[in-house]
Amino acid sequence: MELEKIRTLSEDELKSEQAKSAEQLFRIRFQKSLGNNEGIKKLRVLKLDIARIQTVTRERAISAEKAASPVAVPVAPAASTRTARKKAKKD
Repeated sequence: MELEKIRTLSEDELKSEQAKSAEQLFRIRFQKSLGNNEGIKKLRVLKLDIARIQTVTRERAISAEKAASPVAVPVAPAASTRTARKKAKKD
């Protein structure tokens, strides 16, 4: 499945596609263990589809988190007291 097509799917459709691909992957692996070598080339395609679906799902979750939380302002780390103590010791 193409990435652009995956991006247009809704959350429910993504879950169903992932479940469907995982089921097909299981069946092909099971057939492979029984000695049937039909559909072996489809293993890679199914793995890639599942990874793409998970990637799109994660991207959506991250964008939702960013939209929900305010932007954190980076704060400079505190000055080291170690160098201040060394200077005081020298004096």
